[in-house]
Amino acid sequence: MRAPRRLRKIALAGVVLVAAYAGWIGISLLFLPPVASLANPRASLVITVKDWNRKDHPFVLGPRNRFWTPISAVPPSLKKAVVAAEDANFYVHEGVDYEAMREAIKTDLQKGKFVRGGSTITQQVAKNVFLSREKTITRKIKELILARRLDDTLSKSRILELYLNAVELGPMIYGVGRASHYYFGKPPSALTVRESAFLASMLPGPKVYNPYRKLNRVMMRSSRILRRMYAARMITEEQYRAALAETPNISGLERKVETTMAAPPPEEKAPVPLAGSEPVILESPPGKEAGPEAPGEPPPSGTDGMPQGVEPGAPVEPAR
Repeated sequence: MRAPRRLRKIALAGVVLVAAYAGWIGISLLFLPPVASLANPRASLVITVKDWNRKDHPFVLGPRNRFWTPISAVPPSLKKAVVAAEDANFYVHEGVDYEAMREAIKTDLQKGKFVRGGSTITQQVAKNVFLSREKTITRKIKELILARRLDDTLSKSRILELYLNAVELGPMIYGVGRASHYYFGKPPSALTVRESAFLASMLPGPKVYNPYRKLNRVMMRSSRILRRMYAARMITEEQYRAALAETPNISGLERKVETTMAAPPPEEKAPVPLAGSEPVILESPPGKEAGPEAPGEPPPSGTDGMPQGVEPGAPVEPAR
């Protein structure tokens, strides 16, 4: 008699804990930050990023960052490489790719550990701007809800613009504008197809795909990305073969990485205190949109030629 009674108490305690946890999640969802402020292309946000020593740093996401790269200045090859590498259904889903999530969960269960996240580009924007990096069920639920709200509120172009300017691509190297200058000494608009795939190959994590220590791994993944782009008709056969034959020039990388890890570059330090759970909004001067492009350099065209299935039915929306 005692055993069944004890089991009932344990079961009841479990139900109470689950109900309490569900209630706590429900309450926390009521206080999620609004996403409407991200629709303003002139606003700059102060978010928190980490260096490779796990220390927090403020980071300006927007036109007040001198490496800010508006979507109109991102070359088509880089947009296509990032979509091919990170979120093939970006232009189709509504912020969350449930099929990709299902496959990620299946893979994680088979491996017995966290291997794939299944996060879309939109989910990563939600995480980078509003949430912490902790891997918990609560954070994942918040991420899913914020991603749906972002997709409802912002254009795909704006979401991709925020993602490309906040993504980590090296030790305190955040954003494609900074990364393009850091690795290749040129603005993003001057990147070749191979260089675009090279940067996209580091997106799972620049510590794992670190060209400083594991250049061959980065080159192999960038070649796989090029194959995906060619198979999806994002690039022509001529572009594909030329990109495979190219070796990116990353001379001086060892010195750069060691210097950057020793001390974050001063231009990345924001002029305001660290943000809390919600990003600080800074208004940029009227008319300021430019990033690291050279004076008088015409911005590249949009994503003309984006294949069916990657961006079905319509071109990328213009930057606003």
